Amino acid sequence: MKLHADHATAASIQAYGPGWIQVLNQRHTGSLLLSHRGSIEPWTAQHFADLKASDFECLLTHTPELVVFGSGTQLRFPHPSLYASLISQGIGVETMGTGAACRTYNILVQEGRKVVAVLLPEDA
Repeated sequence: MKLHADHATAASIQAYGPGWIQVLNQRHTGSLLLSHRGSIEPWTAQHFADLKASDFECLLTHTPELVVFGSGTQLRFPHPSLYASLISQGIGVETMGTGAACRTYNILVQEGRKVVAVLLPEDA
């Protein structure tokens, strides 16, 4: 008996550690983009200092209602001008450490939310 909706199109994060994130039994190193539509791909920005507005603008193609940004081990907030394209479309942006972002993304995907996670790896 099925008691809840199946949101199997999006893969959940199985584990994470210094310098890696595991999705579908595969460890990914470097920055990662995960989408409620099932996308698992490298994200263009590899380090917090490298962030550009175009890194966030590309997320519009995933049609999220919310973007979860994992800033690495440290909680660092990108300048609002970097994600202004998302805000102007009514898309929320939440910043947290990458570990918290991984856990939050999993919960939101299981709820069936239109969420995209962009995750900078935790320091190795």
